[in-house]
Amino acid sequence: MTLGNSISNIFGVSPIKPLQNHMAEVINCVSKLEDFLDTAFDDDWDKAATVFDAISANEQSADDLKKQFRMHMPKSLFMPVSRGDLLSILTQQDHIANLTKDICGIILGRQMAIPKALRSDFIGFADSSVETCKKAHGAINELDELLETGFAGSEVKFVQKLIRELATQEQKVDKKELKLRKKLFNLEAELPPVNVMFMYNIIDQIGALADTAEQIGNQVELLLAK
Repeated sequence: MTLGNSISNIFGVSPIKPLQNHMAEVINCVSKLEDFLDTAFDDDWDKAATVFDAISANEQSADDLKKQFRMHMPKSLFMPVSRGDLLSILTQQDHIANLTKDICGIILGRQMAIPKALRSDFIGFADSSVETCKKAHGAINELDELLETGFAGSEVKFVQKLIRELATQEQKVDKKELKLRKKLFNLEAELPPVNVMFMYNIIDQIGALADTAEQIGNQVELLLAK
């Protein structure tokens, strides 16, 4: 197979589809966070380990797609988007998968016990953060339509609406994070200090999932402005 054919097989007529495929695998990964937390909170560590293995497989698949994208992406694109813009979005997408694996790895490795008083807020916070990632996925899925319309017309308005919804969702995550942190603070005296430290770390990383999703939306918005 020639290099030209290799590039053609991966990218087709544009690099947008491979970017979308990578994001789809990232969403497969982060979507399993909810199942993982449910099993962890039930102290079913065998099942949690099984879910973690599935998350790791999705993260590895996303990593493989990322490497293919970087290796075979043409140095110059005859498109209204730059190579640097697409690589930047790819990096943010990849960060979501990495964060998901890290979050679950820490919880599983420590068999972390979350106080019952926090579990409902913890699950709600994580679910909301995952939903933010899914909204970023929606924006990425519109990139091919944007290209077809030349980044003009009603498609731009539709994507702008998606980005506003994404930003609103991220604000909801922030509010849930503040509520969860306050509850944890009130329980600190009753918990082992090391456990508290790791719980704050996990909260930070779950919040970072939503922050990263919002950054993807911001980068798509910048594409609209160019």
